[in-house]
Amino acid sequence: MTEDLKRIARRRIRARLGLYLHAAVYVAVNAFLALVQSQATPAIAWNLWPLAGWGLGLAIHGAVVLLGQSGLRERMEADELRKLESR
Repeated sequence: MTEDLKRIARRRIRARLGLYLHAAVYVAVNAFLALVQSQATPAIAWNLWPLAGWGLGLAIHGAVVLLGQSGLRERMEADELRKLESR
């Protein structure tokens, strides 16, 4: 049982670290794009498009990681198993 818990803990930590890395790259790249935009085309704010699109992807990534670690899936699976066993 402890090996299963260790495996689950490692998977959750990898998912959380992946989210942190994704957020760090998002900030770095979009800061660079804002700098390029401000120097090259100050009148046109084109950098907002990748900021918004990638931001949506990052938000979805965060929701998947955080909801996956909330135990919601395990509770739903246990509930379905109880329903199936009671038939």
